[in-house]
Amino acid sequence: MPGQCQNKSEPSLSFWLGLAYDPLSCYAAKGRSMTETALPQDDALKFEDWAGEMGARWLANLRGFESTIAPVGEALLARAAYCPGERVLDIGFGGGATSLAIAQAVNPGGEVIGIDISADLVTATTHRAALAGITNARFICADAAMVTLDDGPCDRLFSRFGSMFFQDPVGAFTNLRSLIRHSGRIDLAVWGPPLQNPWMLEGMAVARRHVDMPAPIPRAPGPFAFEDVDYLREVLAASGFEQLDISVAQGLLPVGGPSATAEDAQAFVCNALAFGQILQDCPEAVQAAATSELTKLYAKHFRPGEGVMMGYTAWLVSAVA
Repeated sequence: MPGQCQNKSEPSLSFWLGLAYDPLSCYAAKGRSMTETALPQDDALKFEDWAGEMGARWLANLRGFESTIAPVGEALLARAAYCPGERVLDIGFGGGATSLAIAQAVNPGGEVIGIDISADLVTATTHRAALAGITNARFICADAAMVTLDDGPCDRLFSRFGSMFFQDPVGAFTNLRSLIRHSGRIDLAVWGPPLQNPWMLEGMAVARRHVDMPAPIPRAPGPFAFEDVDYLREVLAASGFEQLDISVAQGLLPVGGPSATAEDAQAFVCNALAFGQILQDCPEAVQAAATSELTKLYAKHFRPGEGVMMGYTAWLVSAVA
């Protein structure tokens, strides 16, 4: 169900990723600090506190996160093909790169409303949009599973990896369906199976050799909640969506961003991903052994001029309300 409108004159996602932006500048300017929320080690992989700790971690590692997953964001935006005049919800917008790209695509006459549960990300992205002169985007701190809109339904809904963390997926998507007009379209990107995402799985395997971690729970909220496309179809159908269309996006992505070295990639995953946080809570000897092994892993995948390139698989999902 690819989109019909092509607006190639507008800046793409890569344009916004290329802009120099300090995500913490909004806090320095206002004399604020980022949210600090403790994350219990035993729950680190099954509970990701996006309202607090994970949102703050994303912000602190903004460039690495956004540039790592940019290939999927570009593919989803191309598939959605937004048109001027459309009102679009961006669910779990992260650092806002997709929201800003959509805002440019729907201008003139259109609007983007970003929903994220992290107050840190809402503050930083609002600041980022203002610096870029974007006036047709606004950002709301709310739980997408329960949020309501006062100014009527939107035309479209977009989410790049922001829809896999709902405790009650059917309830959440039922609420999201109420926020878009009848026959309005949603476009989602979710991660495929772990075995088809070595960029995450191989690093996690290294971490597991050095520290005990809880076994993943199938269909539990988290990065791989919708790895099973049959389960994803069940959830969306039960939420009232029709005309489901799922395609696969596969390829290589740059861990830590383009041109990152093996050392850069290791630092990124240890500072930004949940299993890296677990390692940081371990004794120094364990950390040293694990980070050394991670660096060797990423060195095997390093390509001069490109970065640490590893495989990914994501599902690109479209459906109609």
